[in-house]
Amino acid sequence: MSDIQGRQWHFYLDDMIEFAEKVVAYTDGFDQARFVASGITYDATLRNLELIGEAATHIPDDVRAANPAIPWRMVIATRNRLIHGYLGIDDDTVWSIIRDDVPDLLSLLIGLKHKA
Repeated sequence: MSDIQGRQWHFYLDDMIEFAEKVVAYTDGFDQARFVASGITYDATLRNLELIGEAATHIPDDVRAANPAIPWRMVIATRNRLIHGYLGIDDDTVWSIIRDDVPDLLSLLIGLKHKA
């Protein structure tokens, strides 16, 4: 199965894993205050969160439906909020996503990769 450009969905899954790994690596050892004040790290991390959601839009509906433990809609919604809400990003929410959600998402994505 492939998307319009002919790129197989497995490659988007690989992208999601790579972007999530970057989020984890970029923020390792940070607390929220340091992260928010970090400039480049903050920007790079937000960009990778956006890219996770963008890649998720290319995962076919049947694959998403077969893997309901992955919060596909939330991942995509996070991307949309970050891209369209640039002046209204809630740093508490972003930090919670980074610390609580991305590591779990990464584990689920790696599990899906091994299944696929």
